[in-house]
Amino acid sequence: MMEVGGNGGGLPVNNKQRAMLPNKGRGEFPRNSRKDSEGLSESPDLEFEYSDTDKWAAELSELYSYTEGPEFALNRKCFEEEFRAHVSDKKWTELDAAEHQAHAMRLLDGLEVIAREKRLKVARAILYMAQGTFGECSCEAEVQHWMRYNIFLLLDVGTFSALVELLNMEIDNSAACSSAVRKPAISLADSTDLRVLLNIMYLIVETVQQDDPADKPEWKLLKETFKAELGSPLFNNEPISVMLFGMVTKFCSGHAPHFPMKKVLLLLWKSILFTLGGFEQLQSIKVRKRDELGLPPLPEDSIRVIRSMRAASPPASASDLIEQQQKRARREHKALIKQDNLDAFNEKDPYKADDSRDDEDDNDDNDNSLEPETFPIERDEVMPPPIPHPPSERVSFPKGLPWAPKVREKDIETFLESSRSKFIGYTLGSDTDTVVGLPRPIHESIKTLKQHKYVSIAELQIAKEEEYQKTPLSVGEEEVEMCATELLYQGLLPSLPQYMIALLKILLAAAPTSKAKTDSINILADVLPEEMPTTVLQSMKLGVDVNRHKEIIVKAISAILLLLLKHFKLNHIYQFEYMAQHLVFANCIPLILKFFNQNIMSYITAKNSISVLDFPHCVVHELPELTAESLEAGDNTQFCWRNLFSCINLLRILNKLTKWKHSRTMMLVVFKSAPILKRALKVKQAMMQLYVLKLLKVQTKYLGRQWRKSNMKTMSAIYQKVRHRLNDDWAYGNDLDARPWDFQAEECALRASIEHFNSRRYDKSHNNPDFLPVDNCLQSVLGQRVDLPEDFQMNYDLWLERERHTS
Repeated sequence: MMEVGGNGGGLPVNNKQRAMLPNKGRGEFPRNSRKDSEGLSESPDLEFEYSDTDKWAAELSELYSYTEGPEFALNRKCFEEEFRAHVSDKKWTELDAAEHQAHAMRLLDGLEVIAREKRLKVARAILYMAQGTFGECSCEAEVQHWMRYNIFLLLDVGTFSALVELLNMEIDNSAACSSAVRKPAISLADSTDLRVLLNIMYLIVETVQQDDPADKPEWKLLKETFKAELGSPLFNNEPISVMLFGMVTKFCSGHAPHFPMKKVLLLLWKSILFTLGGFEQLQSIKVRKRDELGLPPLPEDSIRVIRSMRAASPPASASDLIEQQQKRARREHKALIKQDNLDAFNEKDPYKADDSRDDEDDNDDNDNSLEPETFPIERDEVMPPPIPHPPSERVSFPKGLPWAPKVREKDIETFLESSRSKFIGYTLGSDTDTVVGLPRPIHESIKTLKQHKYVSIAELQIAKEEEYQKTPLSVGEEEVEMCATELLYQGLLPSLPQYMIALLKILLAAAPTSKAKTDSINILADVLPEEMPTTVLQSMKLGVDVNRHKEIIVKAISAILLLLLKHFKLNHIYQFEYMAQHLVFANCIPLILKFFNQNIMSYITAKNSISVLDFPHCVVHELPELTAESLEAGDNTQFCWRNLFSCINLLRILNKLTKWKHSRTMMLVVFKSAPILKRALKVKQAMMQLYVLKLLKVQTKYLGRQWRKSNMKTMSAIYQKVRHRLNDDWAYGNDLDARPWDFQAEECALRASIEHFNSRRYDKSHNNPDFLPVDNCLQSVLGQRVDLPEDFQMNYDLWLERERHTS
């Protein structure tokens, strides 16, 4: 178990780092934001498009720490020495395809030498090829072109398999592990061999999985073959992802503190993404599976719906609320205004209906409640007569809600049971068709519920599993599709709890709210230089590098967990539940809440990057002289893509862990998640707000009447943005706190179902002997050779004599 408790604290930044954050790290909205008439901070939506990954150049640059900068020139030197020793004075870009292949094969042979120094030199030469032989390129686009060409060439000659063998040797290198364990301070130099190998492997996976319409047909075939190999148990009889998970657990156990964990996690994430597929592929798999199971199509494409949503206005800050109150006080002392102006204003505002309600909403709790997007006009301030606008400029309000409502079979049963007991006085169990004796409005209600009934793939899988457990002989043998997800689950199954704990330990160490502890794991081994900085400028650069390093680790872990949860859920619900339950047991829910218990706007807008040092910019442009001012300047982006991506991923994981689980929903209430989640609504991005509102919706009924009364704007936003479940009384308490749920029993029952599933499908050594086939043929049974024990053979004569007398 991990220690995740505690109050979390804010984002730890020192004065140097604070200067690099927008508005001195206070997490405010960009300076060009305007104030609306209520004094609320009003800024445009963040121009963020959620996707599987960031742009290719950004994903390449995040592989390298800034402290690795000098190694680019070292890789080039190693390549050029090898190249000149075997090839004429031509440039790499001037050779033909046959010469390229010959040199690639020559380098591959060089990886098999025994001498470690020689092997490392050849590996660096291969890394330079994978980096696009940048010394002969004049721009970033040219580097990326040659990267793609060289990587497909390396893949074609079999470089990846050779790299996996070398990586296995380094993982099992006990001398390096024991040396690292004894060292008081581990630095970049301790992981040199591992970093070079992981860099090449990452560049191959990341480049090959990128789609390019200009690819040759043989490249497309090579890509599909490589994808199948990565997901199959070809490397040490396990998929590559399982091998990388093993590195993660070895690192967390303290036996290999020199492992470059950021690179391992990035390669693990990209391997899972490549072999299993991203969010678009998940949607298409879901559509295909529903069709195969005979289920109706999905009511909408969730990805498209979310992309078309607008963010709600951010909440008011304390200074805005004070300013708002001062304006009101001034307005109360103004002279009365002509009635015709007031009438004109009331005609202008289509929502001007109930002044008392407006006042109540304006006095909403000062705890940063959400301002809904459908109230754009100031109601309290008297305005001059309206200027007529052409119809095209009028505010267009959405027609209807973004999501189609859903109903479960259980909801229809509950509604019918309560209706029967109320009107007739009897119940019929799970019968949802008999409506005899019920009033006409109830008939209409049932018809509406059935129209919106949604049967999930998981419900069918659970029903099928119950059938296998109850009648194993009549149901027959289960046909399991050996897809990449199934192969990965089988590889992870024996040690899955340890893998989840290890990932969460690293996530805890990388979270900005974590305090530095002497006993916590060191995740900075592959970013700290051998010689610590001596000048202020070097210290600032290292500070940026360390913060960036942690952000990238959070990004990779959040993406790994989300992808695995989503793919396992589609493959089989109990695979998902097994992983989810071990995440919950390892304190994942309080850990994510601890992560969000910070100034989330500071995290989203953090500028922990130095663009001139990013690859491939730093290898094709002359590096300007770095100064404290240039480091503080950062870039002009509105937000940090990776941090917003991580936040959305973590919110989605939290939603997946708590959905339909009362015990876990109560954990959100017990850990006081409501104020933490409400602060996250400050981020003006529709997708992030949607997942925050979902988490608030599931716990609303447990938060009490007073919370709901003082958070009506948040409640309104939930109504506008989150899918409705008909007959769900999420907005009303109905004394649910007093309901005697046994949360421990709920988790225990789920655990028993998961264990039965895993045992039935994967544990072939402990099959029930009652269900094994029996040999009933007398001839074959008597003809079997039976090995008798030695003591019986020695006393055989005595036994024979005794049996003769007794008979």
